[in-house]
Amino acid sequence: MDLGLKDRVYIVTGATRGLGYATARALVADGAKVIITGRDAQRAEAAAAELGPAAVGLAADNADPASAGRLVAAAREGLGRLDGILISVGGPPPGGIADNTDEQWQSAFDSVFLGAVRLARSAAAALGEGGVIGFVLSGSVHEPIGGLTISNGLRPGLAGVAKSMADELGPRGIRVVGLLPARIDTDRVRELDALSGDAEASRTANEACIPLRRYGTTEEFGRTAAFLLSPAASYLTGIMVPVDGGYRHGF
Repeated sequence: MDLGLKDRVYIVTGATRGLGYATARALVADGAKVIITGRDAQRAEAAAAELGPAAVGLAADNADPASAGRLVAAAREGLGRLDGILISVGGPPPGGIADNTDEQWQSAFDSVFLGAVRLARSAAAALGEGGVIGFVLSGSVHEPIGGLTISNGLRPGLAGVAKSMADELGPRGIRVVGLLPARIDTDRVRELDALSGDAEASRTANEACIPLRRYGTTEEFGRTAAFLLSPAASYLTGIMVPVDGGYRHGF
């Protein structure tokens, strides 16, 4: 199946590893060009080098108000166009309502929520018909996850922003989608498993709740994201797609 990605240009934030990197790799493999970002310039450049000449690595912090405009300009001026953006950011610190400090809430809000809104807003202003904005969210959009109170507070709100943007931008031919990963085998999920004191037992217990009885791979997530960002998904907007092996049992 031809996804129609040849020579299209995407920004993928938080893409030096994990879900963002896997998505960038899938996009490049199908002919797209990508700008990948991370807070560390050397890591961003090294990750881009691994993907080859179709990738450019730039340092960018989603919480920095200047990042959004700079990345959009880099795509349009450096690569000649912008067709879409996937907004991914590392998860907020774990903890319950009594554990997380005001500083942790504020930092997470600036990067996870407000930073994502800025990036989406700047991309929307630059995109034309056929453009797409994707948000990497979480299964917590539908159901809170124990020990992740900050994420539980911010991700559903960002899903609401995405749905509102889909309504507002649809008449311009711009799509907005959300991806809801659950137990994907990333460094972040392995760290969360380790918080239980027995990472192996935690993983076994979580896998027992997944109909496919295993964690997903980053490659599986990346391929799903690449499809949703591609012209092949041209009639999909305003949707939240679980990438979870069936972990969410509701309709």
